[in-house]
Amino acid sequence: MGEEYKIKGMSEEELLDLAELFKMFADSTRIKILYDLFDGEKNVTEICEDIEMNQSAVSHQLRALKTGSLVKSRRDGKAIYYSLDDDHVKTIIAMGKEHIEE
Repeated sequence: MGEEYKIKGMSEEELLDLAELFKMFADSTRIKILYDLFDGEKNVTEICEDIEMNQSAVSHQLRALKTGSLVKSRRDGKAIYYSLDDDHVKTIIAMGKEHIEE
């Protein structure tokens, strides 16, 4: 009975982690930010201007995206620059876009 649930080689923990990952893509503001970062790293001010949102809202979503390992940041003096964590983020979005266009 105490056996861990597995489906096609995935543990319960992996399934929960996958569900959490997909939740990160469930917010249109986060998708806008990720798309904006396709071109390379940007600071919060640049992201706000590009997606026409206030700094508070963008900063809140960037924290969530960073916690979800979808974006990374680096400090340069007082400025913090954000970029996609890796190419997997682009691939996931591209595959989702392809799916909805079918």
